[in-house]
Amino acid sequence: MMEASSPLVLTALEKRFRTGWGAAKTVLAGVDLEVPRGTIVGLLGINGSGKTTLLKILVGLLRADAGEVRVFGENPWSITTATKRRIGYVPQEVRVAPWMSVAEVVRYTAAFYGPQWDHDWGEALIDRFRLERRDRAGTLSGGQTQKLGLVLALGHRPELLLLDEPVAALDPVARRELLATIVQLADETAETEHSQTVLFSTHITADLERVATHVALLKHGRVALFDEMDNLKESVQRVRVTSASPLPETLPEGDLLHLERDARTLSATLADGGASRWQAWAAGLGAECAVELLNLEELFIELHGATLQSEVGETPGAHVATRRGWR
Repeated sequence: MMEASSPLVLTALEKRFRTGWGAAKTVLAGVDLEVPRGTIVGLLGINGSGKTTLLKILVGLLRADAGEVRVFGENPWSITTATKRRIGYVPQEVRVAPWMSVAEVVRYTAAFYGPQWDHDWGEALIDRFRLERRDRAGTLSGGQTQKLGLVLALGHRPELLLLDEPVAALDPVARRELLATIVQLADETAETEHSQTVLFSTHITADLERVATHVALLKHGRVALFDEMDNLKESVQRVRVTSASPLPETLPEGDLLHLERDARTLSATLADGGASRWQAWAAGLGAECAVELLNLEELFIELHGATLQSEVGETPGAHVATRRGWR
């Protein structure tokens, strides 16, 4: 089978779950996403948006109801053993044999990978995450168990790393070690035919800002946004206009994510990097205009916590952002 250039390609992916009495809940309602090789993609979405469901489909733990999914060119529901060995996966809850020691769990997992398992790297990861080799897995704390899961997912140096909230139970030091490890692997494999790709689900947006090259946002069962991190930081801006006299109803043309206003002040979140137009507009009115760049957490809140223009009706002269995958 000819392998696709992108390790992950999803087209019109759908997944529903039965809720009783013949009813069904749609979790994924047509996900389209292509993850380029060698990227670190942060997967964002509120609880229940389908992040875990999506990741489980990618590793073959759930079967899609409709659409197409390709992981290294294969359907994950019938993926070959050779391709499985190219993937590392850390679920939200790591489960290992509780009677085994840390060292035994690692050796047991390594046996499935044969010569592909990098024993020196595995030992280095145990030390990096400060795990005691003799400790029984059943006595580990939630954070320590998560660290062990990371060792098991990284020891064979996977080309594709799928992480489902891997840092939720980790202390700040362990979180930094994980982020450093992801960057290290990405740097080591960059520009090679086995360059590492990462899909990283988390609610800790500050972590994503440190390592992610791209951001994908799940909303209403679809990918509402997919873009490079640098593009987002450059294009998403907030303008605050303050005037001594009432502001006109008609606003500058452009893509708005969110707008709040009263008679003499307004706050507009832009998706097109068009702050200069608003500054010129405000200057023509004799008003003040301050421009702010949003971090990833603020952007996430704008998309989920605010009432979007499309839900309250358009303001004359402005419209909701639809470019570059904004939906």
